[in-house]
This record gives sequence, C-alpha cells and structure tokens, in this order.
Amino acid sequence: MEYIYQRVRDLREDKDLTQAQIAKILNVYTTTYQRWERGETEIPSHIVKQLSIYYNVSADYILGLSDLPYPKR
Repeated sequence: MEYIYQRVRDLREDKDLTQAQIAKILNVYTTTYQRWERGETEIPSHIVKQLSIYYNVSADYILGLSDLPYPKR
C-alpha cells in the first residue's frame, strides 16, 4: 500500500503543487490530505477517482495495479 501514497505525492510534486493547493482542489482539509500522503489514513475511492481525473492518469496507476500511468489503447 505504501506505493499508493508515494505515487500520489509524486503526481502532486510533478505538477509543482503544495499539499494545501491539492487539498483545496479536492475540497478537503490540508491535514486530511497530509494524512493520506503519509499513509496514516486510507484514501477514499472517490478521492482516487478525482485524483486520476485531475492528473489525467488511470486509477490503476495510482493504486499500483499498473506501472503505466495511461491505459493501453
């Protein structure tokens, strides 16, 4: 499960966003988002969906089910 939190952090950092900025985009408290990135609490499925849409990557990539950020076509 560790990879999920690492991927979420890497995606955020690749966009040069702060934790506070992405928390605002997701409409959650910054502390809530920080706990997700540290792996202290699980990321809800609806948030994984929002993140995949925002970052334009597959949810499978975020969840570690695929190493390809974009689905094969």
